[in-house]
Amino acid sequence: MKRCFIFAAGTFFGLRERPAPGDLVIAADAGYKACQQAGIVPDLLLGDFDSMDQPVFPNIRRSPVEKDDTDTMLAVKTALEEGCDAVYIYGGTGGKRLDHTLANLQTLLFLRRRSARGYLYDDDFVWTAIENESLTIEKTVEWGLFSAFCLGDRAEGIDETGFQYSLTDAVLTPEFPLGVSNHILEPTATITVRNGVLVVGWELPPLS
Repeated sequence: MKRCFIFAAGTFFGLRERPAPGDLVIAADAGYKACQQAGIVPDLLLGDFDSMDQPVFPNIRRSPVEKDDTDTMLAVKTALEEGCDAVYIYGGTGGKRLDHTLANLQTLLFLRRRSARGYLYDDDFVWTAIENESLTIEKTVEWGLFSAFCLGDRAEGIDETGFQYSLTDAVLTPEFPLGVSNHILEPTATITVRNGVLVVGWELPPLS
């Protein structure tokens, strides 16, 4: 597994795990400020620099403002080009831009369909995407929250075990949030979707 840590320009709620030697660290535009806050020097700083002035930095990849990719997506594509299959995104939620939060949730599926897994960190919460597969989650918070949303037209064959509200061969659609605000009860809980895509998120312990 090769890991990439991406720092975007949203709200930085703190670092869950520091990059280790050999990990790729990318700052996307003003995500560079989050790197500085965390005391991390990125390997690459990229973006169109519409949310901060371009700093003096030895490895910058500047992109045009008018483009199809967000700066975070450019960082994700770079991670994939470098062979990373686990991507941790900080600063990808919050801030003043709900549209970027939604874009980054979609980006989780972009990663999954390219044989990688992305993790999008929010305030004591983390999100990932699953498609036609199962995911087992360890309980790290007593009565920890868990939510699952359909990321597509329809998701079928959904099982949830180890939760307060279990599901068996259920269907989730994008028009009704049936999967919101469950709770993890067992030491491990498993979510399965047999046909379709879900974006799932679960509660993390507060940072000390």
